[in-house]
Amino acid sequence: MKSFHSEVLQPLSGNIFQFACLPDVPCFTQCCRDLRLILTPYDILRLKKHLAMTSQAFLKKYTRTEIQNSGFLPTVLLMMKDNEQKACPFVDREGCTVYDDRPGACRTYPLGRAASKVRGQEQANEQYFMVREDHCRGFEQERFWTVEQWLSHEGLHEYNHYNDLWVEIMTSRHPAVIKNLDQTKIGMFFLASYNLDEFRRFIFESSFLQKFLVSNEEIIALRIDDSALMLFAIKWIKFFLFGESSLKVHGKQQD
Repeated sequence: MKSFHSEVLQPLSGNIFQFACLPDVPCFTQCCRDLRLILTPYDILRLKKHLAMTSQAFLKKYTRTEIQNSGFLPTVLLMMKDNEQKACPFVDREGCTVYDDRPGACRTYPLGRAASKVRGQEQANEQYFMVREDHCRGFEQERFWTVEQWLSHEGLHEYNHYNDLWVEIMTSRHPAVIKNLDQTKIGMFFLASYNLDEFRRFIFESSFLQKFLVSNEEIIALRIDDSALMLFAIKWIKFFLFGESSLKVHGKQQD
């Protein structure tokens, strides 16, 4: 995630770790520089709402796109400031200016989380480890946590819930299936994953609702609730990209 400082990944010992990040710690905000910070769809949802921006405006101003997953699916990364420090665009001398809606990776640090989710599996497989950077003085602070205490303190349960649903799309499809996606499907993957406001327009300003069975309750939620829209977008990705029966079509008999 970070490239400005050298880092060492270490296993957790007894599920307890020592750490605190406070303004009076000498290295405060130094970890917020020169990041290779991948943004999930839920990260973008929270940040664009915090900043009162459309998703498209947020993507244009604050992100860059790379191709991941064996070179076929687009991944969105936060763009650092174009200065010597290459600082996060949301950090100033007082700290994080979007703290209540900061990305999941920032909340998880100094832990790292490896997660995968298989289709049909209710919970993701996850493993936590320590990310120790050579500059960090937070490990010297007299504060101890269990993993569960840290997850609750940092508000990570909600982030992990939404992120795991999206990760399941990325980790449970055979690479050959992803490799064979055409540019139309890759473009739709990007739209539905990252550009929720444009995806909402796609639903309501095209013939989408004439083709697919969507309940009145869902339609109301899709108009006003970005979280509901994101969950629906995941269903659409499964249907459109991978041919799964996650949505019902008008006039088509269902199994």
